[in-house]
Amino acid sequence: MEEKMFTVGKIINTHGIRGDLKVLRVSDFEERFEIGNTLFLVTDEKVVRELEIDGHRIHKGFDLVHFKGLDNINDVEHFKGSALKIKESQLTELDENEYYYHEIIGCEVFTTDGVSLGQIKEILAPGANDVWVIKQAKGKDILIPYIEEVVREIDVAAKRIVIQPMEGLLE
Repeated sequence: MEEKMFTVGKIINTHGIRGDLKVLRVSDFEERFEIGNTLFLVTDEKVVRELEIDGHRIHKGFDLVHFKGLDNINDVEHFKGSALKIKESQLTELDENEYYYHEIIGCEVFTTDGVSLGQIKEILAPGANDVWVIKQAKGKDILIPYIEEVVREIDVAAKRIVIQPMEGLLE
């Protein structure tokens, strides 16, 4: 059986002519892009190739990544739109009450009164804390801050989260 893989970034575009790629990070772990680490280029859900990072810097809110042996824009231009993934064996152990995005996305969210709000479809990281985007059956998405005052219970095994909405949060 093939090892499960998790997306850590999406290639948005090339940057310059020396093979750098502009990557939108979808991981809280900046160390995923450290020099010497291995990522897997995935296109159309197929692993295209294994890549070793030999350059990384942050530029205008994006990660600029350079891979070993790909030193020209022509080597990487066709990577645009592809995902960068890691294997499950590359995941690191988390502390108590810490979760990977893939564990939270897809969880059903309930209020402390037992009312189902919908499923978490996306996690945004705008600044001080993450914001969970809940897809409702009807109506527009709900944005929930991942803070102690709001999120009361997380059960990733049962894919269930209980929140105590602050005043005005669900309006």
